[in-house]
Amino acid sequence: MQPESGANGTAIAEFILLGLVEAPGLQPVVFVLFLFAYLVTVGGNLSILAAILVEPKLHTPMYFFLGNLSVLDVGCISVTVPSVLSRLLSHKHAVPYGACLTQLFFFHLFVGVDCFLLTAMAYDRFLAICRPLTYSTRMSQTVQRMLVAASWACAFTNALTHTVAMSTLNFCGPNVINHFYCDLPQLFQLSCSSTQLNELLLFAVGFIMAGTPMALIVISYIHVAAAVLRIRSAEGRKKAFSTCGSHLTVVVIFYGSGIFNYMRLGSTKLSDKDKAVGIFNTVINPMLNPIIYSLRNPDVQSALWRMLTGRRLLAWGGLN
Repeated sequence: MQPESGANGTAIAEFILLGLVEAPGLQPVVFVLFLFAYLVTVGGNLSILAAILVEPKLHTPMYFFLGNLSVLDVGCISVTVPSVLSRLLSHKHAVPYGACLTQLFFFHLFVGVDCFLLTAMAYDRFLAICRPLTYSTRMSQTVQRMLVAASWACAFTNALTHTVAMSTLNFCGPNVINHFYCDLPQLFQLSCSSTQLNELLLFAVGFIMAGTPMALIVISYIHVAAAVLRIRSAEGRKKAFSTCGSHLTVVVIFYGSGIFNYMRLGSTKLSDKDKAVGIFNTVINPMLNPIIYSLRNPDVQSALWRMLTGRRLLAWGGLN
């Protein structure tokens, strides 16, 4: 997918990503912090995924979706952070046009699946608390797989739509991006052709991809809250709410940072605030998810502990 020469000038073949900091003395610090965040995120999410796979107690729909969420978090941070680390080591800021669009596609793919998967998790909590008698049939393994497959299909369509629409724009002027990864707001700023249709497409598709799932999550939790408040015992209410706390925390962080990022499309200049939001979307969110679910969920904690102690006992038995 090579850009062609246009009437307004020669189409650029690469973009220059300025990264997070320009001062050479701070780049090693940024490298260490990003590497640490990447290792913590990958290690934490893969540990949760392993615990879900090996612990029979966690073979339930809620943890099936949590395992898929862990895979998404690893994919989401892997789209941006390894390339940032590579540029910090090589001191090269140039990114080929095709590589930039590829990063754009996979970023929106993983984020899109995240939107629908969080909605499926809210629906699971709704059925478990509000429809307990029919929960096992309404949330069967077939239904779980269909929800995940539909999430991937919708997200793929969304990511492909934005990538194809972006490939129709002309880039014949400045090619410097004051950011550390390629995304729609940054590329809109550099296009020498009109981006009005692309921005309208972003808002229209965004309403479907983010607005509809968010509305369904809110509706689900309104019913959940009403059902929980009808429980007479304080212990019963606490137990019901505890299964929703982690998910609600992740939803608020995910949608809050995402909405702030794409509401700034009309800004004429990209600032350090955009970089901070980008760090939150691509690094902090995937890193926080395993921490939130492991700290607030005793089942995950006990499964991780048994997995770690089981390995230790196995290693000790092998020495003897």
